[in-house]
Amino acid sequence: LYFCFPQMSANDCQDPPEYWTIHGLWPDKTEECNRTWHFNVTEIKDLMSDMRRYWPDVLHSSLNRTQFWKHEWDKHGTCAATLQVLNSQKKYFGKALELYQHVDLNSCLLKAGIKPSSSYYQMTAIKEALTRFYGVTPKIQCLPPEEGEKAQTIGQIEFCFTKELQLRNCTALKGESDLTQADWKLGTEELSVCSDTLPTYYPSQVQ
Repeated sequence: LYFCFPQMSANDCQDPPEYWTIHGLWPDKTEECNRTWHFNVTEIKDLMSDMRRYWPDVLHSSLNRTQFWKHEWDKHGTCAATLQVLNSQKKYFGKALELYQHVDLNSCLLKAGIKPSSSYYQMTAIKEALTRFYGVTPKIQCLPPEEGEKAQTIGQIEFCFTKELQLRNCTALKGESDLTQADWKLGTEELSVCSDTLPTYYPSQVQ
């Protein structure tokens, strides 16, 4: 996630970061979720500085930022914990932070000359740049054009991993762990896979 959208209320998105941050680490097709394993923020106290910086709740301004992390743990972490490398809160959040640093999306986009701009990009050019850099194809989600507009707006970039947490193409592979999720609501709008044909807006901040 990167920026605030005009569809959000005035109370949302206070002081948003000007860089890509983590939404979550989501296992795909996992049914062995331990819903009784409740979130305990003290288990990640050593990660707190990085969590606040790289995994903030950009949708809701709140002094209690832990609600977003609790949601991610309850819904996804308790399922991801079937993998030994993710089988505790510390491992789950720590590994997500590690993968974020490894992917280093902010640097990649800058090196490819893709930066926030008032002009439009072609989605195919963004995809090609990311694939060239990473050797795999991520899944890019956008907000569709508003009424009267022609451009979609980048909202989320998802990277997919094998169960061994190696980057792979974001295509459905049976039995693999995946960083994918169904369409996701951002404010009042829904993110969906970006169109290859629509011009694409990559704003710095829209408030």
